[in-house]
Amino acid sequence: MGSAHNPRMTPSPHHCPPIRPSLTSLCAVTQIALSHQLLICLTDTDGNGYISCSELNDLFKAACLPLPGYRVREITENLMTTGDLDQDGKISFDEFIKVFHGLKSTEVAKTFRKAINKKEGICAIGGTSEQSSVGTQHSYSEEEKYAFVNWINKALENDPDCRHVIPMDPNTNDLFSAVGDGIVLCKMINLSVPDTIDERTINKKKLTPFTIQENLNLALNSASAIGCHVVNIGAEDLKEGKPYLVLGLLWQVIKIGLFADIELSRNEALAALLREGESLEDLMKLSPEELLLRWANYHLENAGCNKINNFSSDIKDSKAYYHLLEQVAPKGDEEGIPAVVIDMSGLREKDDIQRAECMLQQAERLGCRQFVTATDVVRGNPKLNLAFIANLFNKYPALHKPENQDIDWGALEGETREERTFRNWMNSLGVNPRVNHLYSDLSDALVIFQLYEKIKVPVDWSRVNKPPYPKLGGNMKKLENCNYAVELGKNQAKFSLVGIGGQDLNEGNRTLTLALVWQLMRRYTLNILEDIGGGQKVNDDTIVSWVNETLKEAEKNSCISSFKVCHLYGPKNWSESVCASRRLGGSEPQDGHDRVRLPHGERNEEGVRPSGRGRGCVWVSGCSCLVPPGNTGGVSHSKISTR
Repeated sequence: MGSAHNPRMTPSPHHCPPIRPSLTSLCAVTQIALSHQLLICLTDTDGNGYISCSELNDLFKAACLPLPGYRVREITENLMTTGDLDQDGKISFDEFIKVFHGLKSTEVAKTFRKAINKKEGICAIGGTSEQSSVGTQHSYSEEEKYAFVNWINKALENDPDCRHVIPMDPNTNDLFSAVGDGIVLCKMINLSVPDTIDERTINKKKLTPFTIQENLNLALNSASAIGCHVVNIGAEDLKEGKPYLVLGLLWQVIKIGLFADIELSRNEALAALLREGESLEDLMKLSPEELLLRWANYHLENAGCNKINNFSSDIKDSKAYYHLLEQVAPKGDEEGIPAVVIDMSGLREKDDIQRAECMLQQAERLGCRQFVTATDVVRGNPKLNLAFIANLFNKYPALHKPENQDIDWGALEGETREERTFRNWMNSLGVNPRVNHLYSDLSDALVIFQLYEKIKVPVDWSRVNKPPYPKLGGNMKKLENCNYAVELGKNQAKFSLVGIGGQDLNEGNRTLTLALVWQLMRRYTLNILEDIGGGQKVNDDTIVSWVNETLKEAEKNSCISSFKVCHLYGPKNWSESVCASRRLGGSEPQDGHDRVRLPHGERNEEGVRPSGRGRGCVWVSGCSCLVPPGNTGGVSHSKISTR
């Protein structure tokens, strides 16, 4: 088994960016004894070789210290009084150095330290690239690291491919080195969205720098395909174990897995949360977070308790959690599931921490103690409490599909693979708000405007109506946005939008909305290819020609005539992924074996396993692939062309 990569967090010493100095960078200047000329250059604005009172004021302003004006004046006066040793109204280089070092042991220095002191539970690290190694700090939460490590340990405890890193110690930085070979990340992605990655494409033994790079490419590109925002994360960042990037990516992956079944089309029992006058369509518009909050309040109402409005301040006293656990705990009325009686005596604890600990002990009896500690509950950590609630819902929803109610179940349509592809593509670009339901979340066109900017179509944001929308006339504001979105598509992007109006987007017309979204995704892909090709215009014919030339140069006996038809000397079906895989085989570095060869007989009617391997090989090479699991079994021109 390959060993985990040990990250080196040491910033590069070779780069000193030309920025205005912060207090920390000035400390570094004095500590490493830079030249007299450099320090004067940083502080002596009038070039007379001394630091005057006005220049000291400018210096403190440049340090961005969060101090009131009177405090800055006090510090300045103190420096002029104690620092100007020869009383000439100026401070020389030597005088400044003495005062600056002296401040470290004075009350003023305490003020400095307080101003930049990190929050409790937050770790701050220096910039981790040459560009950010000086004067930049990235922070990460120790609580999140602790929670994620315990979750991963539990999820992968029986996986033989992870024995070289599991279990990790949550109190150390094991996590940041464990992700360095990409295996843990790939495994977690598959746990969140099963069959995303074909296990055969993961390099697991005798790892080399080349195969580790392949694993990291595989992890990043597959994470993007399931809707993670990875634009600012590279394989090298993961290899080096940069904490804030590792934790950010892991949270996205874990959250997608936790929210997978909090969707009406996949869990019809959620219809029990319908309120009077609501339809299934109304419930389907709610985000997973909103559904979780409604689920919690549904059970709290049944317990005769007050509702909560969030998973932070409203749950700090643990009382809502106690009643929620009591409501969802098994009652023994289902065969094979023994009753669990929640001990409510902990509610009488006067100390919040102790009460939270007693509550978590009851949650542990249900196997649901993951993600939060008693301190996390009392502090109201919104991210970890959301994860705690989502995990509790997944294990004990305690909901039943409504019977004998006037519910139009025919309106409950699941998301198609094509719709999921478009939605994940949008989310991978970091649109805000996140797209949970393709049509309802585009009804105000805000996401579409962001996508226009991604394809270099300018948006006049002064014409865009932004939320919150008024109750009276709010939909008209959204319709105005949609009309402007169609106008941009026709006039600026030059899309083919015949017969498409703003009302179609606002009402969620599936066919017409997809027509616009597909053109947005296609233009985005072509723009990337044009950037790579030095600005040369690219179209379908250009890509087809490149594929065939690459196959010919690699002496492959395959060719394609379009993205709709793939002609092979052998099976003529995209679902086997042979053509795409051989194309990749002709363009990727070879390591002595054919990584994309399909074993004899390894296929089924839908072609899911072969296409999964072809998709994985595209990811391994560092290329983006928008095809979700099982999709090449049914040919889709849009997704094949954007591979």
